[in-house]
Amino acid sequence: MDRKKINSSNIRSAGYDARNRVLEIEFSNGGIYQYSGVSEEVHRRLMNALSPGSYFHDNIEESFTARRIR
Repeated sequence: MDRKKINSSNIRSAGYDARNRVLEIEFSNGGIYQYSGVSEEVHRRLMNALSPGSYFHDNIEESFTARRIR
């Protein structure tokens, strides 16, 4: 999955698979997680947030099932 760089202290990049509704996030510590069931709207809001880290924490982290892939 292609990820785009994010200007955040704790998130390095994020990518989205619209067909499967999967959001992939690479964190600054090198961990990569996939979150399932994420809507295109949530992905769009993350990418456009003034603080992507805060948006992730408030709207994604505990709202979607995560799977560590690295």
